[in-house]
Amino acid sequence: MTTAATIEATIDHVRVTESEIIAHLADGRVISVPLAWSWRLSDATPTQRQNFRLIGSGHGIHWPDVDEDISVEGMLHGCPAPRPRSRAQQGPERAKGKVRSARRAANSALQRTGSARR
Repeated sequence: MTTAATIEATIDHVRVTESEIIAHLADGRVISVPLAWSWRLSDATPTQRQNFRLIGSGHGIHWPDVDEDISVEGMLHGCPAPRPRSRAQQGPERAKGKVRSARRAANSALQRTGSARR
């Protein structure tokens, strides 16, 4: 019987190009993800993209100029960052849905405690 030892992935050094983030891991692997996975980095200037540092003993990368963090685990597992939608883009239907959900939750809580009027 053989057992596989798990090696924690850590970043040794990073290179950022116009189109991708390339991480050289301490165990010799090289992984890359498209720059488009980070909307903050996609929108950043080349100078802002080059201003980064390793964080968490090589478990992630931080870009202080754009307040972006990317973990080695996120890169390995394919977790792109979704661009947040503004309230204007969410539209009135989304707001109505939140109100309905809040009402349902409140009604449910009242029914559980027996305080709901019937």
